[in-house]
Amino acid sequence: MRAIDLDPTGEQHGGLPTYPWKYRPDANLLTRRQLRERGLRPAGQEPCAQLVCRGGARVAYLYRADRALPVRPMTPGRAAALDRAMAARQTCPVCAVRYDHCLPLKTLGCCLPCSELDDQERELLAALALTA
Repeated sequence: MRAIDLDPTGEQHGGLPTYPWKYRPDANLLTRRQLRERGLRPAGQEPCAQLVCRGGARVAYLYRADRALPVRPMTPGRAAALDRAMAARQTCPVCAVRYDHCLPLKTLGCCLPCSELDDQERELLAALALTA
């Protein structure tokens, strides 16, 4: 542990109390992920402390659990919007097949089977997908 990682007053970190990784001074302080596990959300509150690891390269903000609110329930509209967003990430633009996992669209631009096709086969497959 570096001495700079333990700053309970926040003098060296702009007023935000700072603690080393895996050290939590109060059981009421939780990370965003820990709040979600308990069915809570930060509800607009600012972080009241932070955990630092890897020499300051990674930071986890801590929020007060007593000020957190329950997670908003999933509505039909939110569920439909989430399904459309996931469909865009899971549907191959070449063959129009929707997979149950996200496709590497940024790197390959299509699904793995379509990435192994040559340009002529890919154009033919895209034309067939449009007519179906």
